[in-house]
Amino acid sequence: MPGPWVTPELTALNRLPMHAVPHDDRVELDGRWRFQLLRAPDAPATDQWAEADVPGCWTMQGVDDRPHYTNVQMPFRELPPDVPGDNPTGLYERTFMLPARWAGRRIVLHVGAAESVLIATLNGRDVGISKDSHLAAEFDVTGLVVEGENTLTLRVVKWSDATFVEDQDQWWHGGITRSVFLFATSRVHLGDIRAIGGLREDLVTGTLDIGVDVAFSGVEQEPGWTVEAHLEGLDEPLRATAPTTAPRDERGSWSRERWDVQARRAVGADLSAEELETWQQLVDWQVPPTLGAIRWSVDVPGVEPWSSERPRLCGLRITLRSPGGEVVEEARLKVGFRRVEIRGLDLLINGRRVLIRGVNRHDFDERTGRVVSAESMRADLVLMKQFGFNAVRTSHYPNDPAFLDLTDELGLYVVDEADIESHAFWGSLADDPRYLEQWVSRVSRMAIRDKNHPSIILWSLGNESGHGANHEAAAAWLRRYDPSRPLHYEGAVRFDWTSDQDVSDITCPMYPPIWAIVEHAKSGKQLHPLIMCEFSHAMGNSNGTLAEYWDAIESTPGLQGGFIWEWWDHGLVQKLPDGTERWAYGGDFGDTPNDGNFCIDGVVWPNRRPKPALWEHKQLAAPIRVTASPDDARRGRVEIHNRQDFRDTSWLRARYEVTVGGSAVSNGRVELPPIAARESASIDLPGLRAPGDAGEAWLTIHFETAGAESWAPAGFEICWAQVPLPGSARRGAPPAAADAAGVQLDADGLLVHDLLAAPPSLSLWRAPTDNDRIGGMARTWSDCGLDRLVRELVSVERGADAVVVKSRYATGGGAVEHEQRFRTLRDGAVAIDETVVIPDGLSDLARVGTVLEVVAGLEEVEWFGRGPHETYPDRKRGGQFGRWRSTVGEQYVPYVRPQENGGHADVRWVELRGDGGRGLRIELDEPRQVSVSHFRAADLAAATHDVELRPRPESIVHIDAAHRGLGTASCGPDTLDEYLVGPGTYRWS
Repeated sequence: MPGPWVTPELTALNRLPMHAVPHDDRVELDGRWRFQLLRAPDAPATDQWAEADVPGCWTMQGVDDRPHYTNVQMPFRELPPDVPGDNPTGLYERTFMLPARWAGRRIVLHVGAAESVLIATLNGRDVGISKDSHLAAEFDVTGLVVEGENTLTLRVVKWSDATFVEDQDQWWHGGITRSVFLFATSRVHLGDIRAIGGLREDLVTGTLDIGVDVAFSGVEQEPGWTVEAHLEGLDEPLRATAPTTAPRDERGSWSRERWDVQARRAVGADLSAEELETWQQLVDWQVPPTLGAIRWSVDVPGVEPWSSERPRLCGLRITLRSPGGEVVEEARLKVGFRRVEIRGLDLLINGRRVLIRGVNRHDFDERTGRVVSAESMRADLVLMKQFGFNAVRTSHYPNDPAFLDLTDELGLYVVDEADIESHAFWGSLADDPRYLEQWVSRVSRMAIRDKNHPSIILWSLGNESGHGANHEAAAAWLRRYDPSRPLHYEGAVRFDWTSDQDVSDITCPMYPPIWAIVEHAKSGKQLHPLIMCEFSHAMGNSNGTLAEYWDAIESTPGLQGGFIWEWWDHGLVQKLPDGTERWAYGGDFGDTPNDGNFCIDGVVWPNRRPKPALWEHKQLAAPIRVTASPDDARRGRVEIHNRQDFRDTSWLRARYEVTVGGSAVSNGRVELPPIAARESASIDLPGLRAPGDAGEAWLTIHFETAGAESWAPAGFEICWAQVPLPGSARRGAPPAAADAAGVQLDADGLLVHDLLAAPPSLSLWRAPTDNDRIGGMARTWSDCGLDRLVRELVSVERGADAVVVKSRYATGGGAVEHEQRFRTLRDGAVAIDETVVIPDGLSDLARVGTVLEVVAGLEEVEWFGRGPHETYPDRKRGGQFGRWRSTVGEQYVPYVRPQENGGHADVRWVELRGDGGRGLRIELDEPRQVSVSHFRAADLAAATHDVELRPRPESIVHIDAAHRGLGTASCGPDTLDEYLVGPGTYRWS
């Protein structure tokens, strides 16, 4: 017979049903285990034992099996359900002592997650089998444990038939990735708890749907067991006799009305005479099945709803009492009252259309792979909250239960996704009956475990697996089990957004262009809310046009947000032969086939440091916006708009600053009234002094937390807003020249200056971003020779007031004509006027501008423009206008694979200075894209990892008349047409 690792119909053996009961009487088994790596699942163990951490990926612990990265393709050639004969299998073994207090109790082994098949034995006897790398397996080992020392063996098989439905875009690992423990219960125990809070139509009356399963394990049932449910804030507990089912009427169907009466009576509600008669009938009614199912449905008046903005939780205690009244087991949960529904084209949370500002998140750690601590999960979620996210999708599998406890507590809406992705076999496995049980079991076990978490607003049937009968079966089960939440599945809508899509209540496309979602919303054919499950791919220097996506979402009914791909750069720390470390991606471990650095696609680096694109999102998600007419701005009167859905502004405080040319001229505190959600108010800024015409002036208002939040300390900046003050003057073109006598050129007509290490030259190329490279633009630029321009000097003309140098560059798209006009100014400066004519054959350029190099030693850099972080033409709304100081070295943005970086949009001037005041100032005719770096574009393009780069002592300065947008073409749309750089005449000074 084939092994269980190539039998897709077998999902488990002796595995206990999933449940949502927290069992705290535990023996923790995490730590160092004896370990050996076998080459096949049925290979015999040897006497050569090492040690490994549990939880831990053996692929990250120095054994002869390293991480492997693929995206869509499988890491081996076999077809489902077959796997390679060379199949790494981890053998874990340890001993434990059984506590004396557990004598006579039911004992369960819990393995939090194992990739991908778990085979357990205890004291040499078979325990059971489980598949599903991201949900726990539990086994009843009561009859297998012995007094004293016990030996537990866990055999974990890396490749299996289940691998084909766990083909998520991430590193392949092997190991036990979540905690292992034993827990004990009474023989009569809480089998499962259902506690789902909702809201009535008035949105202030809570509903609590409670279900308790009482299980009898190896003992005879006896009458008289009771269950109590005590909700924090209610004086009387809800009681029911157990074991029982819900009362039945004369036809044998469930009688919800009678049970509602019992529940209302339990909390002391006034009952009519008819209801009292019904109650009297109920209290005398009992049946004795072997599994008790207790159900309450009760109203709770005056609740404070749970939302991402105000995640209010209420304690719930479930108590199981014996016939003699003793407490046998108690479980404590947190309940949140909230209402999730779809009305028309809107997903409503507590009756309001909430925009989903989400991000996709994998379990990831730069040093442990897929093993993530509760502290790490909290750090992720806190940072998400601080940067304006209100939702997270558990791509593409259920997370540890601790993660959902945290989303409940901190306030993030969750799309809980089943551990299903058959990407390499997208069109077949979803209809393969051999895999039916895998689909249904993975979806159902997720829902049974996670049903009580108020943060979960949508169930997802998985990711990128096509659409087939297996999805239909799983969706049917889920709709029956939990009608309180809508369903989500992109595969059902991929090819037709206007279909009935009966397995998804959301139209949730991947990477649609802006025009497509707007056109759909205006077509009159839209049937469901549109929430993009993945958009704005964050690979390298990316997330261009994120602001334009949100402009469309906020202005178009039917569009309701989406989830950025993704949170993490999945760079694993790899030690190099010289002892240094780097972040590794596909192929760096000798893994073939691989998909290179496509896993380096997050808004945070592998150490959780925010990338510049994250600041863009934070500002776009600002809960407060400010507007003012020119006259009102001059008088210090502004309109404050509260863009929150439920919370007023009383948790915020504000301060303002007026700057002229980047220097502060006045500031003060703002009296911020408690503006209700979705309301606005006009306020006056005390002490604001109008700047006059001394220079470019801006009013900046900063909004901070007035007190500590669960995710931010007091004084944490939530957002800012800037308003230009009218009447301020911007610096224009340089003043008239005195003459051209001081202009020095070399024999090739290039400017000579003692502060320049290389003269101002034409630049049409940038070090390709990941979007440029994967989107095909980089190859086009290289084919045209734009990365290696060859200059032909046409003429040098010296006049009384200027020197004019004309040059020509031959490219694969035609000749580029370039003219530089040099003038010496009265203060000793040099004015440079540039004109470039781009031929029609060059339809898509990286940039048109000037590159020059400044001598070493001028390390201090200051500029006036957007900052302080990196900004680009299609990703700049998160940058404040101001005067910013830094160093040239600090301008480098260390993308894991080096590429164009460190640019600043809308720069008016830039200075470089060294010791003794020696320096250089560049003033621009108009706001331009500028960067200053110790790396040439060619240096960046030649490196495959950031640790390979060696900074040059000189400073390389790029001044761009036009710079191409970033877009997201590595996976999704390119930038918009307005951010492309094409043929024509460009002038800058």
